[in-house]
Amino acid sequence: MADRLIYLPLGGAGEIGMNAYVYGYGAPGKERLILVDLGVTFGDMESAPGIDLIMPDIAWLEKNKHRLEAIFVTHGHEDHLGGLGHLWSKLEVPIYARRFTGSLIRLKLEEAGHPADTVRIVEPRPEVTELGPFKVQYAPISHSIPESSALIIDTPAGRILHTGDFKLDGTPVVGEAWDPIAWKEIATETDGVKVLTCDSTNIFSTHPGRSEALLANPILEWVVAQPNMVVATTFASNIARLKTLADAAKAGGRKICLLGRAMRRMVAVGIDTGILTDFPDTIGPEEAAKLPRKEVMLIVTGSQGERRAASAQLSRGRYLGLSLKQGDSFLFSSKTIPGNERSVGRIMNSLSEMGVEVYDADDGLYHVSGHANRPDIEAMHEILKPSIVIPMHGEHLHLREHVMLARAKGMSAEVIVNGAMADLTGDAPKIVDQIETGRLYLDGNVLIGAMDGVVRDRIRMALNGQATVSVIIDEDDNALPDAWVELMGLPVRGRSGTELDQMIENELSEFLERADRRTVRDDGKMEDAVRKITRQVSMEEIGKKPEVTVIISRLMAD
Repeated sequence: MADRLIYLPLGGAGEIGMNAYVYGYGAPGKERLILVDLGVTFGDMESAPGIDLIMPDIAWLEKNKHRLEAIFVTHGHEDHLGGLGHLWSKLEVPIYARRFTGSLIRLKLEEAGHPADTVRIVEPRPEVTELGPFKVQYAPISHSIPESSALIIDTPAGRILHTGDFKLDGTPVVGEAWDPIAWKEIATETDGVKVLTCDSTNIFSTHPGRSEALLANPILEWVVAQPNMVVATTFASNIARLKTLADAAKAGGRKICLLGRAMRRMVAVGIDTGILTDFPDTIGPEEAAKLPRKEVMLIVTGSQGERRAASAQLSRGRYLGLSLKQGDSFLFSSKTIPGNERSVGRIMNSLSEMGVEVYDADDGLYHVSGHANRPDIEAMHEILKPSIVIPMHGEHLHLREHVMLARAKGMSAEVIVNGAMADLTGDAPKIVDQIETGRLYLDGNVLIGAMDGVVRDRIRMALNGQATVSVIIDEDDNALPDAWVELMGLPVRGRSGTELDQMIENELSEFLERADRRTVRDDGKMEDAVRKITRQVSMEEIGKKPEVTVIISRLMAD
């Protein structure tokens, strides 16, 4: 059977975040494989209570790891590399990345107890990494984190251009600028670009993208205008924004204090790798607390409402000896990711209640996106002139819109979502298989599967409450069974005004008094009956059916 070129997204196609994309070439079912990125997304209290991180289920890839050549990481955002520390041990293959990104990956691997020397640092094109049927080059491209790169993947079936996250920014402040001449060379080498796998995040934004450099003056003017303490939050990985904020603080005569481990780490790695130069000196929270408020600027983590980050801690009152007061100013220099609106809104409201002036990025003065808007995506199409366009990094609506845009320009395009394996060998993508995909949850320090039922049960308990019923059965024939109830997450009294646990116990006592000997001796029947009665009484009294745990204890006769 003829060799084929395949594409299989395991995460990031049909959602924003959790990126993981497989490419393969070879005989069907025996293709040599590479994985591009292995990221995470973050849990929320509504859909994943208690879950910190969510990552793609790589069971299919683990089963086929003997065919996997390596992992290539496009850039240092968590949604592209955050899963490596948790999942690398399932694959155990080399990881390729550029210097800044590689430094972040090594830290993650070391924290997880994995060997950091599995990371191979590569230089941008023309350096080529040859593995199996693949020749891979890193092509610098601008984004909201330094050393972001698209991947040029040359195969016997043609050239793939995997953009990663990108924007067309000629003045990105930190990192490499967009170079259209270099990209025209990429388009005209070999036989051109067969497949463009392209970022779709901002496909609905019709205005041209804006440069990071445009924020310097508005942010400086804002800092200078504030009378008291100034606080700003943004993505810790957006080093260019951190430098813009820090430079504005310095120019405004303020000392800079970084709050949040992730932010301090990013700045440290940026300085160590030579990416971040001339970053102003910073002070610790102890010194910041002693200075007059008008002489301090805090740059803090938690722009997306993360409950343990510095922004949330400050909104709750105090963090590392620092607190906000009436007349202070707080800037969200970031866009709220869909799904995080409530968490961010809670922080904003808490700050407002303190008398803090809150500023956001909605008017575009204090934030620019790191992703290509529709005109930039169209420009990428025009420069590369691919035969096939595969949208990625977007929800289904984004992917579908991107497909329609590409088809209108005469290119072949298809929506390929997580788990769909596509054959890209011909003139148009063709779905040839469906792989069972899912999610893995980091619950504390344990990985659990989405189908394990833990999160489902947690949601059900949160929605309906929990009742634990203990039943003691004395095997003495003259003794009646007894039961008592403990409730959690339920009202003390129902609509009758009687305590709910007492009402349930009374109903259970009546049942146990009339239960026949055969039922009492059968644990299964007893559990079913006790659970049914408990839920019926609760439904009548409070309108909810709690999750019920039944514990049956038998006392043996002497």
